[in-house]
Amino acid sequence: MRRQIPRPNHPGTSAPVVRVRRRLLLRELSSPRLVISNISPNWFASVMGTGIVANAAATLPLIAPQLHVFASTVWVIATVLLVGLIAASAAHWIAHREAALSHHRHPVMVHFYGAPPLAILTIGAGALLFGPDIIGADAALTIALILWSIGTVFGLATAVIVPFLTFTSSSVTDHSAFGGWLMPVVPPLVSAAAGAPLIPFLPEGEARLTMLLACYAMFGLSIIATAVMLPLIWGRLARHNIGNSAAVPTLWIVLGPLGQSITAAIVLGAVAPYAVSAELADALRLFGFIYGVPTLGFALLWMALAITMTVHTARRGLPFSLTWWSFTFPVGNMVVALSVLAVATGSTVLDVMALLSFVALVGAWVLVAVRTFSGSVIHGTLFLAPPVAADVGTPTVPAAPAA
Repeated sequence: MRRQIPRPNHPGTSAPVVRVRRRLLLRELSSPRLVISNISPNWFASVMGTGIVANAAATLPLIAPQLHVFASTVWVIATVLLVGLIAASAAHWIAHREAALSHHRHPVMVHFYGAPPLAILTIGAGALLFGPDIIGADAALTIALILWSIGTVFGLATAVIVPFLTFTSSSVTDHSAFGGWLMPVVPPLVSAAAGAPLIPFLPEGEARLTMLLACYAMFGLSIIATAVMLPLIWGRLARHNIGNSAAVPTLWIVLGPLGQSITAAIVLGAVAPYAVSAELADALRLFGFIYGVPTLGFALLWMALAITMTVHTARRGLPFSLTWWSFTFPVGNMVVALSVLAVATGSTVLDVMALLSFVALVGAWVLVAVRTFSGSVIHGTLFLAPPVAADVGTPTVPAAPAA
């Protein structure tokens, strides 16, 4: 808030000179209390994008051990951010209930209800990787199981409820499809990939088998839903062009389920011997290879298209918004997919691709994190309520005012 401080008149002047003092933080907010006035679900994308940097670093071929301290630090940051956003979201629901209830009616925001379970699952997956050195193996396993359970239940709920809201909405048109449509159906796929490392810790027998079957079922749920939505997104791009520039970053979301499905197929095959017979386990490992390599080919095609569309749009102006976190989590999923495929195949080329993709991921994460910090903590513009699109049929993502 600005405060006017009168100073003595200068000689020969009749009006007082006024010095304006501005807050160092939240400069554009009339009151700091407005910080919790619009904590929407897409804020959790910052946890996803930060947590995946840590998880990707832990899976990198060749240099993962050297990055352990860095990755652990980033995971702790993401964990603190998750706790903070959960607290802020609770305060938002208490103090601004009407605004919170309106998110499910927003034609774009409703799809980002997939972000909270994705954030929880990302932190839970990191607990197994970094938790043992920080809080001990037993505590890390307990946290991983709890977060996986919460994220899975929440994610399955969004996979049903959000599509239902879309199917019963009167505002959906032929040009409504955008990358964000995938957000609600991706969490079960992350549950499948994150659940695989938990299988060896479960009691032998029915518990492990049930977990393996559940993970494969969630793999199918997400990947088939993705296969249904991708033609709608491709068709919208072909018939209606790229569209709103603020929504272009969401095109990168497509890489999320593609990369995550490769990871799930590989890691589920790797842990299958803990739950099924040797013959079936061999078949599931083979399935991971047969599925993973062709899917990688399409993922690389989409990545090339996403890059060209982003560059094309950036030349005309690409306004900053929280959707820029789409440049991080999906790319991180591709890094992990390349890493696990490299291990499964022994490919040096995939090793190099994973390392180069990780460098790009870290660069994107630093850029988006700095812009988010400036737009939230420094200026506060990201805490302002997003405008409702005039044409709700067009995917319109609110952009933050220039910071």
